[in-house]
Amino acid sequence: METLINYLLQFGNLNRQQIGLISSKAVIKEIKKDEYYHEAGKIPCEVIFLTDGIMRVCYYNNKGDELTKYFIDENNFLADINSYNQQIPSTEYVQAITDCKYIVLSRPVMRELSLTIIGWDEIIAKITAKGLSDKINRISPMMAEDATERYLNFLNNYPGLANRIPLSYLASYLGITPSSLSRIRKNIR
Repeated sequence: METLINYLLQFGNLNRQQIGLISSKAVIKEIKKDEYYHEAGKIPCEVIFLTDGIMRVCYYNNKGDELTKYFIDENNFLADINSYNQQIPSTEYVQAITDCKYIVLSRPVMRELSLTIIGWDEIIAKITAKGLSDKINRISPMMAEDATERYLNFLNNYPGLANRIPLSYLASYLGITPSSLSRIRKNIR
């Protein structure tokens, strides 16, 4: 719980009573490797903070191919903001690619914290803005890069992830085939 609190404190101030309320309302859960945390077609009813492990957000294209959109690792929030806020079914799947531990803040808890903690909505708005900015900064450069540059930038930006993610998922994220990724990795060594 301490990791979540420390993360929240980067975006605003919370007193001991507010921290106690958050800690009492949050629920710690676990999910095993390869299990799906969320499936497309369902309406998200909670926000989670990943404390251990890696999850991936993926979807199926019109050909039925599974494509990895991005990865979430430790000390990050995970929520399909659009679906969560508008209460509409998500188009994405979220899968644990390692055993994961996470903290759950349900919709009723988020509402209660919003009504009880002065500045809570501002903290959440700052976290959301950071998440959207990170997403844009992650995706935009990839549009102009070739496969080798995308891979090298991934290694540079996420040095600890490449060895923890199956190559097929990493290749999908980079927009290349697993055999192309193997060739790139071989040429770099």
